[in-house]
Amino acid sequence: FCPCALVLATPTAVMAAIGQATKHGVIIKSGEILEIMGKVDTMVFDKTGTLTHGQLSVQSILVVDTDYSEVDILQLAASAEAKSEHPIGKAIVSHAIHQDLEILDTTSFTMSVGKGIIAVIKGVKLYCGHERFLEEHNIIIDERVQQNVNTYRSEGKVSIIIADKDHIIGVIALSDTMRRDTADMLSAVSSLAMKTVLLTGDSKETATYIGKKAGISEIHAELLPGEKVSIIEELQGKHHKVCMVGDGINDAPAMKTADVSIAMGSIGSDIAIETADIALMSEDLSKIPYIKRLSDATIRTIKFSIALSMAINCIAIILSLLEVLTPTTGALVHNVGSCLVVLIAARLYDRKFI
Repeated sequence: FCPCALVLATPTAVMAAIGQATKHGVIIKSGEILEIMGKVDTMVFDKTGTLTHGQLSVQSILVVDTDYSEVDILQLAASAEAKSEHPIGKAIVSHAIHQDLEILDTTSFTMSVGKGIIAVIKGVKLYCGHERFLEEHNIIIDERVQQNVNTYRSEGKVSIIIADKDHIIGVIALSDTMRRDTADMLSAVSSLAMKTVLLTGDSKETATYIGKKAGISEIHAELLPGEKVSIIEELQGKHHKVCMVGDGINDAPAMKTADVSIAMGSIGSDIAIETADIALMSEDLSKIPYIKRLSDATIRTIKFSIALSMAINCIAIILSLLEVLTPTTGALVHNVGSCLVVLIAARLYDRKFI
């Protein structure tokens, strides 16, 4: 009657599944997370660096204040963003370095997460961010600038407005490209009967452009990190099990709130990777539906092994009472049951889920 097979059913399946995932470059931090992932019915995605390459490149620079040239605007923006960890800031700095521009020292640097940054360069306070950020600091955005920003958005581009003191000096437009496997990944996720949601701080136009192209069912744009958290909590309030996929520092609060979180380990920020329950060691998005299929298979294996071990124990007890099994044959049946459960779990290690 000793229930060794019953005790072995769950840990052996979990360890085999974690080993299988590790072989494919997926780090799952605990068995509990693997089980929760099997219950997930809603996948929430960040955009920049997750569905897109996250490698923004400067496409154009709009000069608003003629006292500055395009080179001046790029140099000031790059110097202000030099301490930023955001992909937009890194792209501007990279472009400036490629143009052999000097990165000027900043005497002060302040970042408003999801909004923009303020830096002091040579005694001048510089603002870099989107419209709401500048409006919060009483910087007026005129009609010409707004029209250009709207045009960039309709083309799927991101705009960073640069302001010197109390007026706008220029706009830098950047673009990102969607990963080639994004549409296939989202199609695979949808085929697993899961809802897909996009949460991004980008404009509605940019988010809609990417979201529709990728085939995402629900799109939320112009979100601050706290607003992303609120939407996830709202989904959880409707009894959804939510998995959040992200890569940046802005995603960390939402990832912490979600039932399960996945970080793009190869390009993600340290905070996002530390916060995440699962880390992808490559940029292969096909690993996301793979994780779900692996989790579902693990749950099925655990349930089958538990049912099998209980059935073997019950049958063995009845046969013992009927004196069909002796102590020797009973011990053999007991060990056979344990071995069966281990072998069934071991199949997870070598099965293909991709």
